[in-house]
Amino acid sequence: MNAQEIRNAYLKFFEERGHKIVKRAPLVLKDDPTTLFTGSGMQPMIPYLLGQPHPEGQRITDSQTCLRAQDIDDIGDNRHTTFFEMLGNWSMGDYFKEQQIEWMFEFLSQVVGLDMSRLYVTCYIGDERYGIPKDTEASSVWKRLFEQHGLSAGEAQIGSEADGYKRGIHDGERIFYYDGSKNWWSRNGSPETTPVGDPCGPDSEMFYEFLDVEHNPEFGEFCHPNCDCGRFMEIGNNVFMAYRKVAEGKFEELEQKNIDHGSGLERIAAAKLGDPDVFKISVMWPIIAKLEALSGKKYDSHTESMRVIADHLRAATFLAVDGCVPSNKEQGYVMRRLIRRAIRFAFDLGVEQNFLEQVVPIIADLYHSDFPEVAEHRDEVIAVLVKEEKAFRQTLRNGLKEFGKMFLSPNITIGSAASLTGSEQDLQSKLKHKEASLGEKLFILYDTYGFPVELSTEEAFRQGIELPENWRTQFDEKLEEQRNRSRTATKGEFKGGLGGDSLIHKKYHTATHLLQSALRQLYGPELRQHGSNITEERLRFDFNHDGKLPEEDLHKIEDLVNGWIAEDLPVTFKEYPTQEALDMGAIGPFGERYGETVKVYQMGEGEHMASLEICGGPHVDHTGQLGEDGKKFKIVKEEASSAGIRRIKAVLA
Repeated sequence: MNAQEIRNAYLKFFEERGHKIVKRAPLVLKDDPTTLFTGSGMQPMIPYLLGQPHPEGQRITDSQTCLRAQDIDDIGDNRHTTFFEMLGNWSMGDYFKEQQIEWMFEFLSQVVGLDMSRLYVTCYIGDERYGIPKDTEASSVWKRLFEQHGLSAGEAQIGSEADGYKRGIHDGERIFYYDGSKNWWSRNGSPETTPVGDPCGPDSEMFYEFLDVEHNPEFGEFCHPNCDCGRFMEIGNNVFMAYRKVAEGKFEELEQKNIDHGSGLERIAAAKLGDPDVFKISVMWPIIAKLEALSGKKYDSHTESMRVIADHLRAATFLAVDGCVPSNKEQGYVMRRLIRRAIRFAFDLGVEQNFLEQVVPIIADLYHSDFPEVAEHRDEVIAVLVKEEKAFRQTLRNGLKEFGKMFLSPNITIGSAASLTGSEQDLQSKLKHKEASLGEKLFILYDTYGFPVELSTEEAFRQGIELPENWRTQFDEKLEEQRNRSRTATKGEFKGGLGGDSLIHKKYHTATHLLQSALRQLYGPELRQHGSNITEERLRFDFNHDGKLPEEDLHKIEDLVNGWIAEDLPVTFKEYPTQEALDMGAIGPFGERYGETVKVYQMGEGEHMASLEICGGPHVDHTGQLGEDGKKFKIVKEEASSAGIRRIKAVLA
């Protein structure tokens, strides 16, 4: 039984037991501002677990795609993934502990066909301080089922995870009692940290033992179900939502008790396969096989790189399916980081050309039958990811090369890139400041070469280069120094990249504001200035945008700007308190910081207002001046400035 079959069997199993199958929620929940992504199967169910009636009734089941970006640095071992599916079933005030445990035992033993002699379970040990008893109710059900299956089911009183490492497992034990740090569910952890007013309760987790994995004593002296060595893998959790915290240190039983169950599809599939490596299951291995074919390298020798790529591209694919696009903020930033990390690790495989257009279709094929939205958006998903790869390739190549020059000796290579060359004397010159500020080399890579700082720090870790603990503070200080240098000290005014204050400079400066307004009108308010430079011959404007602007859009931009010039709009300014200026909608360069008051320039007014920007000036008095002598605004070049940043050069001619 492969992963796809397990998913469908689970949904059918609970549908036959009166559960309504509901569609998965998107990875980005539009009505939940508290989190970036759907991180668990129960997250979309919180309103119903808190008492709101579910439109489909009291019994619900689904397979929910989840994304936990906080796990990104753990990817590379055999069981952690940022993206995973959670098989879930819920009872809102209907059945409770006994029925839930019996059904899960039946599903795992009879439907999936797991070797139940390798299944171990945990229960809550109780806490007298809060009047919450040991969960002997759950353990007695487990004990009965195991013994009916011919398996011993001794109980072990563990307590904390640390206690487990000291005690280990004794012969015949199968049911383990842990404290609230392991076997208590609330939205914020143990009973002590459960928010007042929240529902909560004990839980009972299920672990599968892989006999071929030897315990690693680095994690603790003895192994136990909650050990992190990899011998035991959690495959599911039954939450018994039985209490509500009514005050600090005080809990009361709920009138409506709920079941919240979640099982990791990938982990159950690994258990069925008898291999603790979740990357060998049917929704992962075809991606690995494609990477082997593209690179000519084997999974066994390039395990970490292939795992990272497979995981990250699954996550990025489903983000694209759910309408997310790479950007420099929030969900889009995480998506961009996932794609870029995948591309970076592809370098280790020697895959330095575009490969997403070959890998992403493999991922889509794995899911399109069970998730129709994947098939529906297939082409646009591939296009979004391929576009990001193309934009980042050159930045990555240059960044890795410069990283090597700054940090490494000539005989060290990065991925499949050629060894660094140059005379020993030249290399000594390049590295003469090695003992100086490392927070500084990271900043040069970021500022000069557009190399993301998180990739620089990752590369440092991979190469064994130790960064100071306060590297982030030092980096931020360099960033602020750079921003300060970009500001003019002339009476506290910002010149916006002007090379002078002649009339032609003022015209090009005014035209830059109109250009930004036109861009924002076409592409939305997320577009912001990321740099500007003005000479007597032309203007140059940098802005955030993914991908080359179509020729027809460039013509639209020219038409908008020339239209405002033809309207001969008045250009005025007024000083405002900074917050008032921002509240009224005035915009400024990305990352710019301001004093208590700012100067706001306005072009036009009312329905004919073309621009409202925080700026120090200088500008012309009315936009018609830009068109004197029959001149028109003309874009002469549009190109990439760095990853995710485009550059326009324009003239008045």
